[in-house]
Amino acid sequence: MSGTPKFKRVLLKISGEMLAGDAGFGLDATTLNRIAGEIVAVANAGVQVAVVVGGGNFIRGDAFSQQGGFDRSVADQMGMMGTVINGLALQNAIEKYGVAARVQSAITVSQVAEPFIVRRAIRHLEKGRIVVFASGTGNPYFTTDTAGVLRALEIHADALIKATKVDGVYDKDPRKHADAKRYEKVGYGEVMSKQLAVMDMTAFTMCREHELPLVVLDLNQKDAMLQAVLGEPVGTVVAGE
Repeated sequence: MSGTPKFKRVLLKISGEMLAGDAGFGLDATTLNRIAGEIVAVANAGVQVAVVVGGGNFIRGDAFSQQGGFDRSVADQMGMMGTVINGLALQNAIEKYGVAARVQSAITVSQVAEPFIVRRAIRHLEKGRIVVFASGTGNPYFTTDTAGVLRALEIHADALIKATKVDGVYDKDPRKHADAKRYEKVGYGEVMSKQLAVMDMTAFTMCREHELPLVVLDLNQKDAMLQAVLGEPVGTVVAGE
């Protein structure tokens, strides 16, 4: 697959659950290596790549708090630590492909990751390194979707690619409705008016306000992220009104 990239710099948002493979919890080495290879393929196409990784394969702060009666702030901090584990694993998997990677954390874990400094992150990207952002925003009550949009804006990414288990945005849940229709392209306004499932509303509102293009695609589809950066039809593009 070849062609001129449509974007110079992108941020990939990958959920922690994707790194668990079929197990649903923890890390699956085969899945991790496959995803790292997909990310490296995007970088090798000449695109500057940053990644925000979630931590749901270890703990989801909101759910854990509700189930066990734990303080939400503490539960979210535990979730942030899960994203650090995922970030380190992803960094190592990426570097096995011969591409340099750096983990930057929004909370202080200086023995294993750099602190998040936007200018340093941009410099890494300019030097061809892949930057993995961990710990979300560093604050409780904010999802890693919100962190993804925030980091994309801070590093001046041309687009945010949300890699999920679904091959785009549908008019209704395709797992429950056989007649669900997938959008090839949809505007921010329509997503909000029809309450389409894209990402949490705080994150999506930021996308809309700053006109950040969003591509939603299936990470299990081989080369989907590469196809997206090359401008090929894949998943759903969310942009415009």
